[in-house]
Amino acid sequence: MKDDRKSALYLAITEAVMEEIKANQIEVVQEESLLRVPVSISARHVHLEKVHADILFGKEYEFQKHRDISQPGQYACVEQVTIVGPKSSIERVRIVAPLRRQTQVEVSRTDAIKLGIQPPVRHSGDVAGSAPITIIGPKGKIHLKEGCIIADRHIHMSPADANTFGVANHQKVQVEVDGEKAGVMGNVTIRVSERYALDMHIDTDDANAFAIKGTEYLTLIK
Repeated sequence: MKDDRKSALYLAITEAVMEEIKANQIEVVQEESLLRVPVSISARHVHLEKVHADILFGKEYEFQKHRDISQPGQYACVEQVTIVGPKSSIERVRIVAPLRRQTQVEVSRTDAIKLGIQPPVRHSGDVAGSAPITIIGPKGKIHLKEGCIIADRHIHMSPADANTFGVANHQKVQVEVDGEKAGVMGNVTIRVSERYALDMHIDTDDANAFAIKGTEYLTLIK
């Protein structure tokens, strides 16, 4: 009888311990998942204001969707342009719609070296004092005295996402990358808006440096 009671007691203890381990493992997995964000690779592209769209493609031209991108309402267009710097040019650069209040060209550092320009690392929309560049379309061309930037690393979040992650608009965080070329990316800007869907944006240079394909989930480090 004693042996039977001991066996039953050991079994009860083991089951209790296993339940506790299982519960803790589930909690840890959930906690880690809350800190992970999807990542997208943003290749060189152009945002156009209405007057420049008219010059490059013709009056009241309607852009055709190539594919949706991660942020609601935005899409890469079928239409492409050529961007020109002092040293060289790059063809087949996609337009991203819808139209904006100000024309902006986003390139990587590698692109900038090829073009012979020195664009600053900036938030999207912050083009004052940025690099000059020429854009050539099928109907005409424009020369921007400023407007070319290298986009900063950033994570789009809704207010609910920001609350979940415990971060604030414009806060700088780090993001950890796993895999064959693991590492940590610093100076990642949090951007919060009701219009945003959760997604981290990096350029092609960062993607190549960390061997990121754009299908991964990366870990946010506050």
